[in-house]
Amino acid sequence: MKKEIDIIKSSGARAHFSMDKLRNSLKHTGANHELVEHIVDQVRDELYEGISTNEIYNRAFALLKKKKSVFASKYKLKKAIYELGPTGFPFERFIGALLTYSGYETKIGIVMDGICVTHEIDVVAEKNETVTIIECKFHSEEGRNCNVKVPLYIHSRYNDVKAHWKTKTTETKTLNPGWVVTNTRFTSDAIKYGKCVNLYLLSWDYPLNDGIKDRIDRLGLYPITVSTILTNREKQFLLSRDVVLCRDLWKEKFLLDHLGISNTRKAKILSEVEQLCNL
Repeated sequence: MKKEIDIIKSSGARAHFSMDKLRNSLKHTGANHELVEHIVDQVRDELYEGISTNEIYNRAFALLKKKKSVFASKYKLKKAIYELGPTGFPFERFIGALLTYSGYETKIGIVMDGICVTHEIDVVAEKNETVTIIECKFHSEEGRNCNVKVPLYIHSRYNDVKAHWKTKTTETKTLNPGWVVTNTRFTSDAIKYGKCVNLYLLSWDYPLNDGIKDRIDRLGLYPITVSTILTNREKQFLLSRDVVLCRDLWKEKFLLDHLGISNTRKAKILSEVEQLCNL
């Protein structure tokens, strides 16, 4: 490229387009070098000043899907997390599932006593005689970051629960530092505050190499919303039946019959799931 092209991010901010960033996100899908470079060349030829990141994404997604649906599914992972909305409940269940597959025993929506008031905790995770309370902040719109007000608020709730926990003379389990989880990103102040008060922060790409996207890839725990074959209506039906992970669908294939899906389409959906989850 002879000159730098400015693109418009989902937040509305302008930024220089990074060919390397596009290339890396394509490599992340498992696509081979030849296909990655082909798509990069196609997108480069269609760039113009002020193009939105959404337009770039749509073009790359369409080219990937044309080649292999499982590549497109992995490429749309970030958007698929947003599709767990509009309420945060499926996201809470998704975070619970990530932790369950990491060796925790998890419960969703548990009421815990504080010294001052009771609190409904999004996810409670137990492992090795320790208890971790996790609060989830879900955004259904792209471009919205989690600012410092979120960990400030959650830390005050955690302290109330912790104060009560210390009064329980028969409690043998240890209460770990609290967690704050978001599907977007934390602002620098939010991260600074979290470190200062010993809150564990987990976002799309934080901590480095151990964010939500890294954990999903490592564990093969893709949300059902990554599917490029299921319709939005079908995804919502499955979410309403507590099928949040592609692995869940593999275990409960009969639900596809409830949706009246043909055997041919059913085979395509299950093939996609099998490849995503390495089953």
